[in-house]
Amino acid sequence: MGGAYLPDLTLVLPEGILVVTAFLILMTGVFRKSTNPQVQQRFGHVALSGLIVALGALIFYHHPAERWISFEGQLLQDDFVYLGKILILSGSAAVVGISLASMLKEHLLSFEYCALILLATVGMLLMVGANDFLSLFMGLEIQSLSLYVLVALKRDQTIASEAALKYFVLGALATCFYLYGASLMYGFSGSTNFEAIATIIRMESAGNFPLSLFMSLIFIMASFSFKISAVPFHMWTPDVYQGSPTPITAFIAATPKIAAMLVFLRLMLEPFMTLYDEWQSLVAFLSLFSMVLGAFAALRQTDLKRLLAYSAIGQMGYMLLGVVAGTDEGIQAVLIYLTLYLVMIIGTFACLLCLRGKGSYGVQNIEDLAGISTLHPKVSFALAIFMFSLAGIPPLGGFFAKLYIFKAALSAGFFGLAIAGALASVVAAYYYLKIVKVMYFDDAPKVPSASYGQIVVLPLKMALILNACALVTLLFFVFPNPILEIVQRAAFTFSG
Repeated sequence: MGGAYLPDLTLVLPEGILVVTAFLILMTGVFRKSTNPQVQQRFGHVALSGLIVALGALIFYHHPAERWISFEGQLLQDDFVYLGKILILSGSAAVVGISLASMLKEHLLSFEYCALILLATVGMLLMVGANDFLSLFMGLEIQSLSLYVLVALKRDQTIASEAALKYFVLGALATCFYLYGASLMYGFSGSTNFEAIATIIRMESAGNFPLSLFMSLIFIMASFSFKISAVPFHMWTPDVYQGSPTPITAFIAATPKIAAMLVFLRLMLEPFMTLYDEWQSLVAFLSLFSMVLGAFAALRQTDLKRLLAYSAIGQMGYMLLGVVAGTDEGIQAVLIYLTLYLVMIIGTFACLLCLRGKGSYGVQNIEDLAGISTLHPKVSFALAIFMFSLAGIPPLGGFFAKLYIFKAALSAGFFGLAIAGALASVVAAYYYLKIVKVMYFDDAPKVPSASYGQIVVLPLKMALILNACALVTLLFFVFPNPILEIVQRAAFTFSG
């Protein structure tokens, strides 16, 4: 019996490392009560070290092509979960790395920030490793509660408090949807375990499915549509992006979206795969309207963070195209898109965070980038790479991400959706290229505003992360195999 606990503890070793690090930071911060910037920065370095150690432990203990189920079926580890955890830990570490200087400048860097980032990451790791609606709910709430507090971290600003309140109220509604859907599923199947539910649905497929099963499916889909900002559950996204401090917006835009999309993908293609004919049209609706609204609503935005919020809505719509396909090719396309999207969005926010105006102001509006190519040519070039890539311009990574998605949709017979996605991508290219045009062709203002990006603050950590993101985006078409191989192994878990 003594040896039976080893796989369980190994399975949650990254989460355990992060929990211990978070509580170490919390206890030290509470008892030291120091406002010294150097002490606060040290907390950030401890959090970053914890994330890197957790990532190393995950890689060291992973066994390719193996599937572990432990904690009495609550958690699992396979190649799909492995990829998801790598993306989450890497994304969280990168966000901490690019945010420390900005948070310090805005007097927001504190031990609470570092601990909340770690706890939110723990929640996301539990989400992607969940094999049961109960463990999924636990991870979902750990992540959500941490994010609500992070959004409200700038307590002296009304816009931040308002954004946090909206996020909390709508997030609570999404949680209610999830719990109601999970309870209906338990009433139908007598279990909350994904594998047991999949087996029962397959057994019932010979007859007529009860209404409660469809209601459960709809409520659970609605809950995760909120998490990925799919239309019509996107209402919170622009306000939360705008109201949050930019480093926290970067975090919300990156890893929580990745975790939610991975869980959505797993739910649709494992326990609910037998119901493909029923949910296919619903996901197609979410995909189509997300792509269209993300493309057109961003056209009139002048605030950079609101623009990136609508951009994220559109990007989630493209990923849902791969889910609609429901094939191995579609799964691989979604995972490739998720990986490259994480790289592009972290690189974009790294560029924005290193540009500063007078005092502690960061760039806010598109006009704050006017003419910065002459002042900061390297940062402007990097930001242009990410904008071209998000627009889908070849030969950058974003082009191939969209190419894989559209190819999967066409192979599955969704010609109309693929054409709509291509047209939405053309429309969306306008606002990405507008940012490039403002940087390179507009004149710098004679009297800069307080938020005009006239100063570059580029510490070593941020420079390394920014260069790494730019290189992956630029050179994906030359060296795609490292990403493609791990993605293929992850996708094989659904068919193998």
